[in-house]
Amino acid sequence: MKRLFLFAAIGIAFIGTTPNAQAVDPDTYRQLNLFSDVFSQIRSKYVEEVDDKEMVEAAINGMLTSLDPHSSFLNAERHEDMQVQTKGEFGGLGIEVTMENGLVKVISPIDETPAFHAGIEAGDFITALDGEPVMGLTLSEAVDIMRGKPGDPLTVTVARKGESQSFDVVIVRDIIKIQSVRSRQEGDTAYIRITSFNEQTEPGLKKAVKELTEQIGEDTLNGVILDLRSNPGGLLNQAIAVSDAFLEQGEIVQTRGRDPKDVDRYHARSGDLINGLPIIVLINGGSASASEIVAGALQDYNRALIVGTKSFGKGSVQTIIPLGRDKGAMRLTTARYFTPSGRSIQAEGIEPDLLVEPAKIEKFERARKRRSEASLRGHLDNPANGDDEEAETEEKTDKPAPDAKEDSDKDADEKDDDAKNDADEEGDGDNEADSDSETKSSTDRAMEDYQLAYALDLIRGISIIQNRQGKE
Repeated sequence: MKRLFLFAAIGIAFIGTTPNAQAVDPDTYRQLNLFSDVFSQIRSKYVEEVDDKEMVEAAINGMLTSLDPHSSFLNAERHEDMQVQTKGEFGGLGIEVTMENGLVKVISPIDETPAFHAGIEAGDFITALDGEPVMGLTLSEAVDIMRGKPGDPLTVTVARKGESQSFDVVIVRDIIKIQSVRSRQEGDTAYIRITSFNEQTEPGLKKAVKELTEQIGEDTLNGVILDLRSNPGGLLNQAIAVSDAFLEQGEIVQTRGRDPKDVDRYHARSGDLINGLPIIVLINGGSASASEIVAGALQDYNRALIVGTKSFGKGSVQTIIPLGRDKGAMRLTTARYFTPSGRSIQAEGIEPDLLVEPAKIEKFERARKRRSEASLRGHLDNPANGDDEEAETEEKTDKPAPDAKEDSDKDADEKDDDAKNDADEEGDGDNEADSDSETKSSTDRAMEDYQLAYALDLIRGISIIQNRQGKE
Protein backbone atom coordinates (compact mmCIF):
# COMPACT_ATOMS: atom_id res chain seq x y z
CA MET A 1 0.00 0.00 0.00
CA LYS A 2 2.84 2.35 0.77
CA ARG A 3 4.29 1.78 -2.67
CA LEU A 4 0.95 2.45 -4.32
CA PHE A 5 0.43 5.56 -2.24
CA LEU A 6 3.89 6.86 -3.11
CA PHE A 7 3.38 6.10 -6.79
CA ALA A 8 -0.01 7.82 -6.77
CA ALA A 9 1.37 10.85 -4.94
CA ILE A 10 4.25 11.21 -7.38
CA GLY A 11 1.93 10.73 -10.36
CA ILE A 12 -0.51 13.35 -9.12
CA ALA A 13 2.33 15.78 -8.40
CA PHE A 14 3.81 15.13 -11.81
CA ILE A 15 0.55 15.87 -13.58
CA GLY A 16 -0.40 18.75 -11.32
CA THR A 17 2.84 20.69 -11.77
CA THR A 18 2.92 20.50 -15.57
CA PRO A 19 -0.41 21.98 -16.71
CA ASN A 20 1.05 23.18 -20.03
CA ALA A 21 2.89 19.96 -20.85
CA GLN A 22 1.80 17.46 -23.46
CA ALA A 23 -0.33 14.47 -22.44
CA VAL A 24 1.67 12.05 -20.28
CA ASP A 25 2.81 8.98 -22.17
CA PRO A 26 1.85 5.64 -20.56
CA ASP A 27 5.55 4.76 -20.43
CA THR A 28 6.01 7.63 -18.03
CA TYR A 29 3.85 5.90 -15.45
CA ARG A 30 5.91 2.76 -15.85
CA GLN A 31 9.06 4.77 -15.21
CA LEU A 32 7.49 6.30 -12.12
CA ASN A 33 6.64 2.81 -10.97
CA LEU A 34 10.32 1.94 -11.40
CA PHE A 35 11.19 4.90 -9.21
CA SER A 36 8.77 3.64 -6.59
CA ASP A 37 10.36 0.17 -6.72
CA VAL A 38 13.85 1.55 -6.18
CA PHE A 39 12.69 3.83 -3.39
CA SER A 40 11.03 0.92 -1.57
CA GLN A 41 14.07 -1.33 -1.96
CA ILE A 42 16.35 1.34 -0.49
CA ARG A 43 14.02 1.92 2.46
CA SER A 44 13.82 -1.77 3.32
CA LYS A 45 17.26 -3.15 2.44
CA TYR A 46 19.88 -0.41 2.59
CA VAL A 47 22.56 -1.09 5.21
CA GLU A 48 21.54 1.95 7.23
CA GLU A 49 18.24 3.65 7.88
CA VAL A 50 17.59 6.43 5.40
CA ASP A 51 15.65 9.68 5.59
CA ASP A 52 12.72 9.65 3.15
CA LYS A 53 12.76 13.42 2.73
CA GLU A 54 16.46 13.52 1.91
CA MET A 55 16.06 10.72 -0.63
CA VAL A 56 13.19 12.39 -2.42
CA GLU A 57 15.02 15.72 -2.50
CA ALA A 58 18.13 13.99 -3.85
CA ALA A 59 16.03 12.31 -6.55
CA ILE A 60 14.45 15.62 -7.54
CA ASN A 61 17.84 17.31 -7.65
CA GLY A 62 19.25 14.49 -9.75
CA MET A 63 16.40 14.89 -12.20
CA LEU A 64 17.07 18.62 -12.54
CA THR A 65 20.87 18.51 -12.68
CA SER A 66 20.69 15.92 -15.45
CA LEU A 67 19.12 18.58 -17.69
CA ASP A 68 21.96 21.12 -17.70
CA PRO A 69 24.59 22.53 -15.32
CA HIS A 70 22.36 25.38 -14.15
CA SER A 71 19.10 23.62 -13.22
CA SER A 72 18.88 22.39 -9.64
CA PHE A 73 16.69 21.87 -6.61
CA LEU A 74 16.75 24.38 -3.78
CA ASN A 75 15.54 23.12 -0.45
CA ALA A 76 13.93 25.63 1.88
CA GLU A 77 17.25 26.67 3.40
CA ARG A 78 19.04 27.11 0.09
CA HIS A 79 16.06 28.94 -1.38
CA GLU A 80 16.25 31.42 1.47
CA ASP A 81 20.02 31.78 0.98
CA MET A 82 19.48 32.48 -2.70
CA GLN A 83 16.97 35.21 -1.94
CA VAL A 84 19.44 36.80 0.46
CA GLN A 85 22.22 36.54 -2.11
CA THR A 86 20.30 38.45 -4.77
CA LYS A 87 19.88 41.23 -2.23
CA GLY A 88 23.67 41.49 -2.00
CA GLU A 89 24.61 39.41 1.06
CA PHE A 90 25.19 35.71 1.70
CA GLY A 91 27.37 33.34 3.66
CA GLY A 92 30.26 31.27 2.29
CA LEU A 93 33.65 31.54 0.60
CA GLY A 94 32.77 34.19 -1.97
CA ILE A 95 33.19 32.07 -5.08
CA GLU A 96 31.00 31.56 -8.15
CA VAL A 97 31.19 28.02 -9.52
CA THR A 98 29.80 25.66 -12.14
CA MET A 99 30.21 21.93 -12.79
CA GLU A 100 32.42 20.65 -15.61
CA ASN A 101 33.48 17.04 -16.23
CA GLY A 102 32.46 16.07 -12.72
CA LEU A 103 34.59 18.75 -11.08
CA VAL A 104 33.71 22.13 -9.63
CA LYS A 105 35.01 24.88 -11.92
CA VAL A 106 35.51 28.42 -10.69
CA ILE A 107 33.74 31.02 -12.80
CA SER A 108 35.21 33.75 -10.64
CA PRO A 109 36.02 34.71 -7.06
CA ILE A 110 34.03 37.67 -5.80
CA ASP A 111 36.15 40.73 -5.06
CA GLU A 112 37.33 41.27 -1.48
CA THR A 113 36.05 37.90 -0.22
CA PRO A 114 37.94 35.03 1.49
CA ALA A 115 38.27 33.16 -1.83
CA PHE A 116 39.57 36.31 -3.54
CA HIS A 117 42.18 36.96 -0.83
CA ALA A 118 43.20 33.29 -0.82
CA GLY A 119 44.21 33.59 -4.48
CA ILE A 120 41.46 31.51 -6.10
CA GLU A 121 41.32 32.35 -9.82
CA ALA A 122 38.77 32.10 -12.61
CA GLY A 123 39.25 28.79 -14.42
CA ASP A 124 40.52 26.90 -11.37
CA PHE A 125 39.11 23.42 -10.81
CA ILE A 126 38.22 22.35 -7.28
CA THR A 127 38.96 18.64 -6.97
CA ALA A 128 38.44 18.09 -3.24
CA LEU A 129 36.89 19.80 -0.21
CA ASP A 130 38.48 19.05 3.17
CA GLY A 131 40.19 16.11 1.52
CA GLU A 132 36.98 14.58 0.15
CA PRO A 133 36.85 14.32 -3.67
CA VAL A 134 34.11 16.33 -5.37
CA MET A 135 33.84 13.80 -8.16
CA GLY A 136 30.42 12.21 -7.79
CA LEU A 137 28.87 15.20 -6.03
CA THR A 138 26.27 17.40 -7.65
CA LEU A 139 26.97 21.11 -7.88
CA SER A 140 24.39 21.79 -5.16
CA GLU A 141 26.04 19.28 -2.84
CA ALA A 142 29.46 20.82 -3.41
CA VAL A 143 28.08 24.31 -2.75
CA ASP A 144 26.45 23.09 0.47
CA ILE A 145 29.85 21.84 1.68
CA MET A 146 31.55 25.13 0.80
CA ARG A 147 28.98 27.08 2.77
CA GLY A 148 29.15 27.02 6.53
CA LYS A 149 29.54 28.91 9.76
CA PRO A 150 31.62 32.12 9.47
CA GLY A 151 35.06 31.57 10.95
CA ASP A 152 35.22 27.88 10.08
CA PRO A 153 38.11 26.99 7.73
CA LEU A 154 37.75 24.85 4.61
CA THR A 155 40.65 23.19 2.78
CA VAL A 156 40.08 23.51 -0.96
CA THR A 157 42.19 21.39 -3.33
CA VAL A 158 42.80 23.30 -6.56
CA ALA A 159 43.96 22.16 -9.99
CA ARG A 160 45.15 25.11 -12.05
CA LYS A 161 46.15 25.34 -15.69
CA GLY A 162 49.92 25.67 -15.95
CA GLU A 163 50.52 23.98 -12.60
CA SER A 164 51.90 20.43 -12.74
CA GLN A 165 50.27 19.41 -9.46
CA SER A 166 47.15 20.34 -7.55
CA PHE A 167 47.57 22.25 -4.30
CA ASP A 168 45.60 22.98 -1.15
CA VAL A 169 44.26 26.38 -0.16
CA VAL A 170 42.78 26.98 3.29
CA ILE A 171 39.90 29.46 3.14
CA VAL A 172 38.12 30.76 6.23
CA ARG A 173 34.38 31.11 5.68
CA ASP A 174 32.83 34.52 6.25
CA ILE A 175 29.66 36.50 5.71
CA ILE A 176 29.93 37.70 2.15
CA LYS A 177 28.66 41.21 1.62
CA ILE A 178 28.70 42.13 -2.02
CA GLN A 179 29.32 45.72 -3.01
CA SER A 180 28.46 45.11 -6.62
CA VAL A 181 29.69 48.48 -7.94
CA ARG A 182 33.10 49.98 -7.25
CA SER A 183 34.48 53.07 -8.91
CA ARG A 184 37.42 55.45 -8.98
CA GLN A 185 38.93 58.24 -11.04
CA GLU A 186 41.63 57.35 -13.57
CA GLY A 187 42.88 60.71 -14.77
CA ASP A 188 39.98 62.18 -16.77
CA THR A 189 38.31 58.77 -17.10
CA ALA A 190 35.64 57.20 -14.90
CA TYR A 191 36.52 53.62 -14.01
CA ILE A 192 33.50 51.58 -12.88
CA ARG A 193 33.72 47.91 -11.94
CA ILE A 194 30.59 45.78 -11.56
CA THR A 195 31.37 42.55 -9.70
CA SER A 196 27.89 40.99 -9.93
CA PHE A 197 24.33 41.93 -10.80
CA ASN A 198 22.16 42.13 -7.69
CA GLU A 199 19.49 44.51 -6.49
CA GLN A 200 22.14 47.10 -5.58
CA THR A 201 23.68 47.32 -9.06
CA GLU A 202 21.52 49.91 -10.83
CA PRO A 203 21.51 52.45 -7.97
CA GLY A 204 25.22 51.78 -7.42
CA LEU A 205 26.00 52.52 -11.07
CA LYS A 206 24.01 55.76 -11.11
CA LYS A 207 25.67 56.90 -7.89
CA ALA A 208 29.15 56.11 -9.24
CA VAL A 209 28.56 58.01 -12.50
CA LYS A 210 27.17 61.03 -10.63
CA GLU A 211 30.05 61.17 -8.13
CA LEU A 212 32.79 60.70 -10.72
CA THR A 213 31.25 63.27 -13.06
CA GLU A 214 31.28 65.82 -10.23
CA GLN A 215 34.80 64.78 -9.19
CA ILE A 216 36.35 64.93 -12.67
CA GLY A 217 34.15 67.68 -14.06
CA GLU A 218 31.42 67.31 -16.64
CA ASP A 219 33.45 69.16 -19.29
CA THR A 220 36.63 67.23 -18.46
CA LEU A 221 35.26 63.67 -18.27
CA ASN A 222 36.44 61.87 -21.42
CA GLY A 223 34.66 58.52 -21.06
CA VAL A 224 33.88 55.45 -18.98
CA ILE A 225 35.63 52.13 -18.57
CA LEU A 226 33.05 49.53 -17.51
CA ASP A 227 34.93 46.57 -16.02
CA LEU A 228 32.90 43.35 -16.20
CA ARG A 229 35.85 40.98 -15.91
CA SER A 230 35.18 37.91 -13.75
CA ASN A 231 31.58 39.06 -13.24
CA PRO A 232 29.53 35.82 -13.12
CA GLY A 233 26.18 37.52 -13.77
CA GLY A 234 23.07 37.71 -11.62
CA LEU A 235 19.67 39.30 -12.07
CA LEU A 236 18.41 39.78 -15.61
CA ASN A 237 16.55 43.00 -14.78
CA GLN A 238 19.79 44.54 -13.49
CA ALA A 239 21.65 43.65 -16.69
CA ILE A 240 18.86 45.35 -18.62
CA ALA A 241 19.05 48.41 -16.36
CA VAL A 242 22.84 48.75 -16.80
CA SER A 243 22.53 48.47 -20.58
CA ASP A 244 19.64 50.94 -20.59
CA ALA A 245 21.76 53.44 -18.66
CA PHE A 246 23.98 53.94 -21.75
CA LEU A 247 21.49 53.38 -24.60
CA GLU A 248 18.97 55.87 -25.96
CA GLN A 249 16.69 53.34 -27.64
CA GLY A 250 16.40 49.88 -29.13
CA GLU A 251 16.05 46.30 -27.97
CA ILE A 252 18.51 45.31 -25.25
CA VAL A 253 17.90 41.57 -25.11
CA GLN A 254 15.26 39.03 -25.94
CA THR A 255 14.54 35.69 -24.31
CA ARG A 256 13.13 32.72 -26.22
CA GLY A 257 11.57 29.70 -24.54
CA ARG A 258 10.71 26.27 -25.92
CA ASP A 259 7.49 27.53 -27.46
CA PRO A 260 8.28 29.70 -30.51
CA LYS A 261 5.61 32.12 -29.29
CA ASP A 262 7.28 32.43 -25.90
CA VAL A 263 9.44 35.47 -26.68
CA ASP A 264 10.07 38.39 -24.33
CA ARG A 265 11.74 41.57 -25.55
CA TYR A 266 13.28 44.27 -23.37
CA HIS A 267 13.86 47.76 -24.74
CA ALA A 268 15.89 50.78 -23.70
CA ARG A 269 14.28 54.01 -22.63
CA SER A 270 15.62 57.39 -23.73
CA GLY A 271 18.44 58.87 -21.70
CA ASP A 272 22.19 58.22 -21.57
CA LEU A 273 23.93 58.69 -18.22
CA ILE A 274 27.10 60.00 -19.87
CA ASN A 275 25.57 61.78 -22.88
CA GLY A 276 27.31 59.76 -25.59
CA LEU A 277 30.84 59.80 -24.18
CA PRO A 278 33.04 56.83 -25.19
CA ILE A 279 32.67 53.54 -23.30
CA ILE A 280 35.10 50.65 -23.15
CA VAL A 281 33.85 47.39 -21.65
CA LEU A 282 36.44 44.99 -20.24
CA ILE A 283 35.55 41.27 -20.31
CA ASN A 284 37.32 37.94 -19.82
CA GLY A 285 36.58 34.25 -19.46
CA GLY A 286 34.91 34.87 -16.11
CA SER A 287 32.36 37.31 -17.56
CA ALA A 288 29.12 35.35 -17.79
CA SER A 289 25.36 35.61 -18.18
CA ALA A 290 24.20 39.12 -17.25
CA SER A 291 27.68 40.47 -18.03
CA GLU A 292 27.38 39.06 -21.53
CA ILE A 293 23.95 40.66 -21.97
CA VAL A 294 25.45 44.09 -21.25
CA ALA A 295 28.55 43.55 -23.38
CA GLY A 296 26.50 42.11 -26.25
CA ALA A 297 23.95 44.93 -26.27
CA LEU A 298 26.52 47.73 -26.15
CA GLN A 299 28.59 45.96 -28.81
CA ASP A 300 25.66 45.43 -31.19
CA TYR A 301 24.75 49.13 -31.09
CA ASN A 302 28.40 50.21 -31.44
CA ARG A 303 27.90 52.06 -28.17
CA ALA A 304 31.02 50.56 -26.61
CA LEU A 305 34.30 48.98 -27.60
CA ILE A 306 34.68 45.52 -26.06
CA VAL A 307 38.24 44.83 -24.91
CA GLY A 308 39.83 41.78 -23.29
CA THR A 309 39.33 38.08 -23.92
CA LYS A 310 36.36 35.91 -24.92
CA SER A 311 33.57 35.68 -22.32
CA PHE A 312 32.23 32.54 -20.62
CA GLY A 313 29.30 31.82 -22.95
CA LYS A 314 26.31 31.31 -20.64
CA GLY A 315 23.32 32.30 -22.74
CA SER A 316 20.53 30.63 -20.78
CA VAL A 317 17.90 32.02 -18.42
CA GLN A 318 17.00 30.31 -15.14
CA THR A 319 13.61 30.78 -13.49
CA ILE A 320 13.13 30.21 -9.77
CA ILE A 321 9.86 28.28 -9.33
CA PRO A 322 8.64 28.06 -5.69
CA LEU A 323 7.27 24.65 -4.76
CA GLY A 324 5.17 25.69 -1.81
CA ARG A 325 5.71 26.83 1.74
CA ASP A 326 8.76 25.21 3.37
CA LYS A 327 9.26 22.99 0.30
CA GLY A 328 11.92 25.07 -1.38
CA ALA A 329 12.07 25.85 -5.07
CA MET A 330 13.50 24.65 -8.33
CA ARG A 331 15.93 26.56 -10.48
CA LEU A 332 14.92 25.62 -14.02
CA THR A 333 16.43 26.71 -17.32
CA THR A 334 13.42 28.12 -19.18
CA ALA A 335 14.84 30.17 -22.05
CA ARG A 336 17.85 31.32 -24.03
CA TYR A 337 18.71 34.96 -24.39
CA PHE A 338 19.76 36.71 -27.61
CA THR A 339 21.56 39.99 -28.21
CA PRO A 340 19.86 42.77 -30.24
CA SER A 341 21.36 41.45 -33.49
CA GLY A 342 19.91 38.01 -32.82
CA ARG A 343 23.11 36.37 -31.59
CA SER A 344 22.87 33.51 -29.13
CA ILE A 345 26.06 33.39 -27.11
CA GLN A 346 25.26 30.05 -25.47
CA ALA A 347 28.54 28.08 -25.40
CA GLU A 348 30.03 30.69 -27.77
CA GLY A 349 30.62 33.77 -25.65
CA ILE A 350 31.17 37.39 -26.63
CA GLU A 351 34.20 37.95 -28.84
CA PRO A 352 35.98 41.21 -27.91
CA ASP A 353 36.46 43.86 -30.56
CA LEU A 354 40.08 44.06 -29.47
CA LEU A 355 41.68 40.90 -28.11
CA VAL A 356 43.95 41.92 -25.25
CA GLU A 357 45.44 39.19 -23.09
CA PRO A 358 46.10 39.95 -19.42
CA ALA A 359 49.68 41.00 -18.66
CA LYS A 360 51.63 43.06 -16.19
CA ILE A 361 53.37 46.25 -17.24
CA GLU A 362 56.90 46.77 -15.99
CA LYS A 363 58.16 50.31 -16.13
CA PHE A 364 61.84 50.52 -17.10
CA GLU A 365 64.00 53.54 -16.37
CA ARG A 366 64.60 55.53 -19.51
CA ALA A 367 68.12 55.62 -20.87
CA ARG A 368 70.12 58.55 -19.54
CA LYS A 369 71.48 59.39 -22.98
CA ARG A 370 69.10 59.77 -25.87
CA ARG A 371 70.20 61.23 -29.19
CA SER A 372 68.03 62.98 -31.74
CA GLU A 373 68.51 65.23 -34.77
CA ALA A 374 68.47 68.28 -32.50
CA SER A 375 71.50 66.98 -30.57
CA LEU A 376 73.71 66.74 -33.68
CA ARG A 377 76.19 69.54 -34.33
CA GLY A 378 75.34 71.65 -37.33
CA HIS A 379 71.75 70.46 -37.64
CA LEU A 380 69.35 72.54 -39.73
CA ASP A 381 67.14 74.91 -37.79
CA ASN A 382 63.37 74.56 -37.76
CA PRO A 383 61.95 77.66 -39.52
CA ALA A 384 59.05 77.70 -37.08
CA ASN A 385 61.51 78.54 -34.28
CA GLY A 386 62.16 82.06 -35.56
CA ASP A 387 64.57 83.75 -37.99
CA ASP A 388 68.14 82.63 -38.53
CA GLU A 389 69.58 85.39 -36.37
CA GLU A 390 67.58 84.27 -33.34
CA ALA A 391 68.51 80.65 -33.97
CA GLU A 392 72.19 81.61 -34.28
CA THR A 393 71.98 83.54 -31.00
CA GLU A 394 70.43 80.57 -29.26
CA GLU A 395 73.07 78.26 -30.69
CA LYS A 396 75.85 80.50 -29.46
CA THR A 397 74.27 80.72 -26.04
CA ASP A 398 73.99 76.96 -25.78
CA LYS A 399 77.61 76.35 -26.80
CA PRO A 400 80.19 75.85 -24.06
CA ALA A 401 82.90 78.41 -23.38
CA PRO A 402 85.93 78.14 -25.71
CA ASP A 403 88.09 76.62 -22.97
CA ALA A 404 85.49 74.02 -21.98
CA LYS A 405 86.26 70.39 -22.77
CA GLU A 406 84.14 67.96 -24.78
CA ASP A 407 82.97 66.32 -21.55
CA SER A 408 81.17 69.54 -20.62
CA ASP A 409 79.29 69.42 -23.90
CA LYS A 410 78.23 65.86 -23.15
CA ASP A 411 77.03 66.93 -19.71
CA ALA A 412 74.91 69.63 -21.32
CA ASP A 413 73.41 67.08 -23.70
CA GLU A 414 72.56 64.80 -20.78
CA LYS A 415 70.85 67.62 -18.91
CA ASP A 416 68.78 68.44 -21.99
CA ASP A 417 67.84 64.78 -22.28
CA ASP A 418 66.83 64.68 -18.62
CA ALA A 419 64.59 67.70 -19.12
CA LYS A 420 63.06 66.11 -22.19
CA ASN A 421 62.46 62.89 -20.25
CA ASP A 422 60.66 64.87 -17.55
CA ALA A 423 58.52 66.57 -20.19
CA ASP A 424 57.73 63.21 -21.79
CA GLU A 425 56.63 61.79 -18.46
CA GLU A 426 54.33 64.73 -17.82
CA GLY A 427 52.87 64.53 -21.31
CA ASP A 428 52.26 60.78 -20.98
CA GLY A 429 50.34 61.29 -17.77
CA ASP A 430 52.91 59.28 -15.80
CA ASN A 431 54.07 62.17 -13.64
CA GLU A 432 52.19 61.79 -10.37
CA ALA A 433 51.66 64.56 -7.82
CA ASP A 434 52.65 63.45 -4.33
CA SER A 435 49.74 65.37 -2.85
CA ASP A 436 47.23 63.35 -4.89
CA SER A 437 47.59 59.91 -3.31
CA GLU A 438 44.34 58.62 -4.79
CA THR A 439 45.45 59.40 -8.34
CA LYS A 440 48.83 57.84 -7.65
CA SER A 441 47.38 54.60 -6.31
CA SER A 442 44.95 54.40 -9.24
CA THR A 443 47.76 54.83 -11.75
CA ASP A 444 49.82 52.20 -9.96
CA ARG A 445 46.91 49.80 -10.23
CA ALA A 446 46.54 50.57 -13.92
CA MET A 447 50.25 49.93 -14.48
CA GLU A 448 49.83 46.46 -12.97
CA ASP A 449 46.81 45.73 -15.18
CA TYR A 450 47.69 45.76 -18.88
CA GLN A 451 44.09 45.43 -20.05
CA LEU A 452 43.05 48.44 -18.00
CA ALA A 453 46.08 50.47 -19.12
CA TYR A 454 45.23 49.58 -22.73
CA ALA A 455 41.63 50.72 -22.22
CA LEU A 456 42.74 54.02 -20.67
CA ASP A 457 44.98 54.73 -23.66
CA LEU A 458 42.08 53.99 -26.01
CA ILE A 459 39.75 56.35 -24.15
CA ARG A 460 42.37 59.13 -24.28
CA GLY A 461 42.92 58.53 -27.99
CA ILE A 462 39.21 58.58 -28.81
CA SER A 463 38.78 61.75 -26.76
CA ILE A 464 41.63 63.49 -28.62
CA ILE A 465 40.14 62.60 -32.01
CA GLN A 466 36.66 63.78 -30.95
CA ASN A 467 38.07 67.08 -29.67
CA ARG A 468 39.91 67.65 -32.93
CA GLN A 469 36.79 66.93 -34.94
CA GLY A 470 34.84 69.35 -32.77
CA LYS A 471 37.29 72.16 -33.58
CA GLU A 472 37.12 71.62 -37.34
